Amino acid sequence: MGKRHPNPRLVKLHRSYAVEQIARLFDVHKNTVRAWVKQGLQPIDGQRPALFHGPVLVAFLQRRRQSAKQPCPPGHIYCLPCRAPKAPAGNMAEFVPVTDTTGNLRGICPDCDRLIHRRVNQAKIKAIQGNLEITFADAPLRIRGSDDHSVNCDFKGTDYP
Repeated sequence: MGKRHPNPRLVKLHRSYAVEQIARLFDVHKNTVRAWVKQGLQPIDGQRPALFHGPVLVAFLQRRRQSAKQPCPPGHIYCLPCRAPKAPAGNMAEFVPVTDTTGNLRGICPDCDRLIHRRVNQAKIKAIQGNLEITFADAPLRIRGSDDHSVNCDFKGTDYP
């Protein structure tokens, strides 16, 4: 089964493609490619078999992918079930660090009451914050960072790498 957004990098720029070749390249049905023609994919000419220049196909797929994107404005987190950026319920979110520089911004979707997440760089959190009230949680303690060793560990020294 093909993907919702075919990868335009699979197209060779110096080739022409027939409908069947495009369908095989992206693992989609031939009728999907014909639907793309109705959506604006331009063939070389109006004759059959319909042929498409590689650069025209790449530009069409990139335009199609770009039109589907919905960037999150400041103060919003994208909700996957709702398929739209949402301001978290109560304008409250929690920042949970994952690494030293990045973390997850977590909130609750006001419409479907599910957790919504957004990966953010901690240095850029002010630009993303908008009117959100963000609480900062402590990072979970990693196994290597703990002072207490596991009961199953045979290690007795203090120079643990």
